[in-house]
Amino acid sequence: MKTLHSNAVAARAGRGRCIRGIVASVLCLTVAVSCSTTSKSSSSGSSAYFNYDRTAKLPSNPSNVRVKVSLSKQLVYVMEGNEPLLVMPVSVGTSSDPTPTGSYRIGNKDHKHRANTHGFASNGSQVRQTYLNKKPAGWSFKGTPMPYWCGFIGETYGFHVGWLKDRPCTHGCIRMHENLGPKFFRLVSVGNPVSIAHSQPEDTTIGAKVPRPPDATPIPDYPPAFMLGDGYFTKHKSPTYQ
Repeated sequence: MKTLHSNAVAARAGRGRCIRGIVASVLCLTVAVSCSTTSKSSSSGSSAYFNYDRTAKLPSNPSNVRVKVSLSKQLVYVMEGNEPLLVMPVSVGTSSDPTPTGSYRIGNKDHKHRANTHGFASNGSQVRQTYLNKKPAGWSFKGTPMPYWCGFIGETYGFHVGWLKDRPCTHGCIRMHENLGPKFFRLVSVGNPVSIAHSQPEDTTIGAKVPRPPDATPIPDYPPAFMLGDGYFTKHKSPTYQ
């Protein structure tokens, strides 16, 4: 499990509402900058996860793009009219912290988005995973990276890159595979409509046999020192389009 264990108040504070799967479940109380945590690229059995990808097509008219989310199938459909541009598996909110249903619009986009309530504190030689209000005095702080953020309810809920699991596992945000986040980010524009529902009509047609990547639960997290830099924001395949 790769989510921070936190109290409900902290989990709902601003961007902290989406406590991301890209940080470790057990708090690294003190970690050297040369943290020995195994990098994902070298972990056994992880290649199938990191090689996972889905085809995507650029829209003819970006203003006609719409996004449909099926919570029960954990699928996202990026559509232009009746044509699918990208169909991808995602991870959605749990029953206790559900992804909100309803009609929204992409309100903001930020490739190098970071949380403002939880992340990593550093004093130059050590790194600690922590909340901003609990960082040691005098230490610097950087929020948890949330690459390719596309918000649909301010900065509280959005689409962003993170670990995909075989079950709902987020605090309400919609988590994308690292190879698909860049494609989604390019396909959608601010103002595009977003429909989130228990199911979508496409579930029984184009969504019926969409393969999911392997469950990311066993894969080690990136070292905290890596998360302080910008490396995670570009840790993905070079996106291609039809």
